[in-house]
Amino acid sequence: MTYAIIGSGNVGSALARQFARSGIAVGVANTRGPDSIETLEKELSGYVTALTLQDAVKADVVILAVPFAAHVDVARAGGQWTDKIVVDAMNTYGVPPEALKGQPSTVVVASAFPGARVVKTFNQLPARLLAMNPVEQGGRRVMFVAGDETQATAVISKLVGDLGFAPIVLGTLAESGTLLDKGGALVLQNLIKQG
Repeated sequence: MTYAIIGSGNVGSALARQFARSGIAVGVANTRGPDSIETLEKELSGYVTALTLQDAVKADVVILAVPFAAHVDVARAGGQWTDKIVVDAMNTYGVPPEALKGQPSTVVVASAFPGARVVKTFNQLPARLLAMNPVEQGGRRVMFVAGDETQATAVISKLVGDLGFAPIVLGTLAESGTLLDKGGALVLQNLIKQG
């Protein structure tokens, strides 16, 4: 299984650090090119590789950590998305409600990636907390996961666990997506699962 994070801002960098801390190789790309990721690659050498956007979208699992509107450009760069897992780690701050057409944001994202198996996670916590060691107070920081396709949701739940978090699967994107959207009941909830 190959992983790529699209976006090297606060959330993308926080996730890259979690991959490196857990000893899992990941590629990182952005629209500015691999040279702009050189510092992060050197800091996390051995686990993080700077990639072009065109190479990153070839990964088995593509994690979107870009501003919400940029997901459309990533979708176009990928060409064929059938059977790939796309993880929506984005938030919709600054996105007008009419852009979502009354749907959970990840349902909108899924429509841009035809054939992909889309899962929502990694967006509930601020980047500062996302970057911290998820093992805390004798437990693990909770990370909520939602998805429509059972196997893809299981794959990402396992990844969440491998990164040290305690995954809690909520259900489908339509059922639980709004819980993880801007203003949703589970956004900014820093919960620790004991045991």
